[in-house]
Amino acid sequence: MIYLTLFFEFFKVGLFALGGGLAALPFLQDLIIKYGWMTAEELLNMIAISESTPGAIGINTATFIGYNTTGIAGGITATLGLAAPSIIIIIIIAHYFQKFNEHPLVESAFSGIRPAVAGLIASAAFELAQGGIFELNKLQLNQNFKDFFDYKSLLLLVFIFIAIRKFKQHPIVYIVFAAVIGIIFKF
Repeated sequence: MIYLTLFFEFFKVGLFALGGGLAALPFLQDLIIKYGWMTAEELLNMIAISESTPGAIGINTATFIGYNTTGIAGGITATLGLAAPSIIIIIIIAHYFQKFNEHPLVESAFSGIRPAVAGLIASAAFELAQGGIFELNKLQLNQNFKDFFDYKSLLLLVFIFIAIRKFKQHPIVYIVFAAVIGIIFKF
């Protein structure tokens, strides 16, 4: 039964998370709340790992959640569930794309989907910022606003942002640098 649940829940994520892995994050957050397959902190760590390893965020996360839930078979089941809608849709689109490529209805649909995907990604970025930079659990009415931020993480965010804009290095350079700094900040 758990395999069917994994498959169908990740099938729904794959079906409705238009825009890739970052757009899937709100759906993944709902899954971990609904089923308790991992904690919010584990999801944040999984996103960091997925960003620094080959493969898509959604696929890596589905595999990880499935594996943590029921082992190798669960990882395969969740991954297949996430990938199946894309495969089915691509086969259907490829068949009909040439015929409807420039149809006004299709163009209008894509122009509506783009801002929705941007909104999903922005929402996911805000959720990540809450877990990685802001410490909402420390913000209470009687406390100082300065307790709201994890200053080490905020400093690293600003530094990486400026470095990306100024030096234009390969993303792996920044990921490795951030990992080393994260290790140093922990000690």
